[in-house]
Amino acid sequence: MARLTLFIALLPSLVLAQDLGVPTAWREFNNSRLFAERVSIAKSAIDTILPQLDTSTAQFNGIGYWQSANVFASMANFDHLANSTTYKDQVIDGLTTAWKLYTNFDLNLVSSSISRNIVYRWWATAAYYAHRAYGDVTMLSMAVTTWKHVSNYVVTAADAASGTQPNKDFKIVSTCYGETMAGGVFWRPTSDDTGINSITTGLYTTLSAFLAETTGNATYTNAAILSAKWIQNLQISDSGIILDGVSSEDCTRTAASWLFTYNSGKYLEGLSVLKDVTGAAIWKTLMTNITAAAVKSPVWQGSNGIITEGASKTSNNDGVGFKAIFIRGLDEVSARSSDNSKLQILIHSYNDVQYNALLELAANGTSYSPSWPGPAQGYTTWGQMAALDVMVTAINTNSP
Repeated sequence: MARLTLFIALLPSLVLAQDLGVPTAWREFNNSRLFAERVSIAKSAIDTILPQLDTSTAQFNGIGYWQSANVFASMANFDHLANSTTYKDQVIDGLTTAWKLYTNFDLNLVSSSISRNIVYRWWATAAYYAHRAYGDVTMLSMAVTTWKHVSNYVVTAADAASGTQPNKDFKIVSTCYGETMAGGVFWRPTSDDTGINSITTGLYTTLSAFLAETTGNATYTNAAILSAKWIQNLQISDSGIILDGVSSEDCTRTAASWLFTYNSGKYLEGLSVLKDVTGAAIWKTLMTNITAAAVKSPVWQGSNGIITEGASKTSNNDGVGFKAIFIRGLDEVSARSSDNSKLQILIHSYNDVQYNALLELAANGTSYSPSWPGPAQGYTTWGQMAALDVMVTAINTNSP
């Protein structure tokens, strides 16, 4: 296998090369809607999906378990950005129900019929957002407890040195491509699964960074740094976007074509918090460079800037929700980049491209097609779920 060109080696040149300008080919990269209208549009989008909520299971008809967590995340973030408590009861009740049904939000413990990837990280992140929006200490406790559960599947420095991991029944490699495997997070909890990927590691980085910021506890800070370094050293392509996964047994990489928005989005969210927690310039620089590369990547969007990933119109799949995670991560970067107006303008312009496309090309009343370039179609829960983060973050990424 050819050695991956490591991003860290290219960092000096990328610092000079990154362009934060808005491409003129992008479609409608601004809007003039006032704050109240943007709040109203986002609320209508959420209200349109709410009839699909089964309160007995805390899941939404038509989408999967991890995707349902992201609806609650969007609802909590709506209240956070709109400075309201509109969805407080639904969010807290939903997360509490899932917590009671599935210990540590872990549906894998009671069901073998779903994919074995560790989906509870999405619920833990939603619980953190609920704490941020409402100040609810029980939500924070859920996030902390789940973080501890997830930590069982992290490769520690000692694990990497010994070539063993307590919850795996095979020998793990200490290094891949000259870099330590410490900080990587296993995708699946089964003892024989070797995969470590960017989304699980990015989720862990982000939750660790949020908890570090909230509690001031260095344990979370150190965990966030170790996992952020794993992605930095092993998972950034020579074009500056995040790769998918690697085997902990033999360093085999996932297919080169496996390039998904949410890998970059979740890592960016984590970096934006980590730079504030640590004050280290490296995380700020890395965040800026990856943002500039990701929003201009031809892998998942047309030359007009509209994201084309996950556009399934007839059936749900995981990829439909990836782009929503990307938009959410970009919004966190924007909110924490008041010292970089060019970066903020680039992000709000990119979000406006998606926002205007959904409203003008993919809208059927207050429901939205999973295909953001259009055309509009009848309601689907997965299409609505994917659109929520665009509608919610538009509250924030445009000036009032």
